[in-house]
Amino acid sequence: MIPALRRAFNEHWTEARYRAHLDALTNRAGEPLGFPVSETPCFFPAGLMAELGDVGAELVRQSLAGDAARAGEAAVPARYRGPGAGPHPAFLQVDFGFVRAAGGRLEPRLVELQAFPSLYGFQLAMAESYLRAFELDATLDPFLGGLDRAAYVRLVGEAIVGPHDPDTVVLLEIDPARQKTRPDFAVTEELWGVRAVDVRSVRPRGTRLVYDRDGREVPIARVYNRVIPDELERRGIETPFGWDADLDVEWVGHPEWYFRVSKLSIPYLRHPSVPRTWFLDDVDGLPAPREDLLLKPLFSFAGGGIVFGPSDEEIAGIPAARRHDYILQERLAFAPIIETPDGATQAEVRVMYVWTDRLRPVLPLIRMGRGRMMGVDHNKGLRWVGASAGLMAGT
Repeated sequence: MIPALRRAFNEHWTEARYRAHLDALTNRAGEPLGFPVSETPCFFPAGLMAELGDVGAELVRQSLAGDAARAGEAAVPARYRGPGAGPHPAFLQVDFGFVRAAGGRLEPRLVELQAFPSLYGFQLAMAESYLRAFELDATLDPFLGGLDRAAYVRLVGEAIVGPHDPDTVVLLEIDPARQKTRPDFAVTEELWGVRAVDVRSVRPRGTRLVYDRDGREVPIARVYNRVIPDELERRGIETPFGWDADLDVEWVGHPEWYFRVSKLSIPYLRHPSVPRTWFLDDVDGLPAPREDLLLKPLFSFAGGGIVFGPSDEEIAGIPAARRHDYILQERLAFAPIIETPDGATQAEVRVMYVWTDRLRPVLPLIRMGRGRMMGVDHNKGLRWVGASAGLMAGT
């Protein structure tokens, strides 16, 4: 994206530096990583990333207004409606790819948006490790919204911990030791003192929740929620408390927001960055050539259940009563924009937001790939793909 930086990085890249990068991340996480890490960071003009931050914020605002807000509110299952959800989500993610417009200009296109936490700890570690291992220019900056490292750590800490003792704040997850995101849990505890706890191990005490920490029972004042409702439902997991209970605990990322800002929002959005999208139950005939469509379940996570070029049989297999839980979306040809020794590679940019006093973009998360999607299963055996970081320079 910044040709001079790209060429210099590729020319000076060595396997030894890449191994040093992986070793540093492994040491920070306390164990080997469970996902591929790209051989390179991505260099972006600061102005382009600021544009993405603004576009994503506008899409979030549209998701929380009018018909989109009403649809999101109606979509929340009763068991996940909670008095602690708050007036807005604390964390939001907006994912973009890039297409080539007329004249070769790169333009962003929305992939997905979700009111759910992302890797706020590990993504910082990723950017810092690239900078050190490859001895990159210290003026390269991974932060958005005018933040620096100290301001970023302070802001995210304010969102996660608030005014509480970190011992009384838990990162709530399902089987945290088995999640691919567990490196983020380690960095979160390092930076903000908040420990990952299995949702099934907390216990109710009247209107309070408690957990065991180093052999003592500790009341929970605040929950940094990383439990994905889709995983709870798929695995049939029963929790020791009700998500709809009026508990004496603060929620950061109540599961209600997982439903209220999601793929459900996309058909209501009006912006040049949004691909054409229809609710499946509103479609009588397919609106485009089959190969140009994606069929997506509304509330799956990490690309689960997406069908490329859905067939008549695949669509007919969805019961009429469930079709409101799916969207059809225009499939876009994202441009490969990162030049690597193994060829040009696509980059999907996630703009990560924090909402305390106001909505702010804070950090990009990058996924690189040359397969149909950015996930591991679509890029097996490839190099110069996987998790990466965005580093900004210029204007």
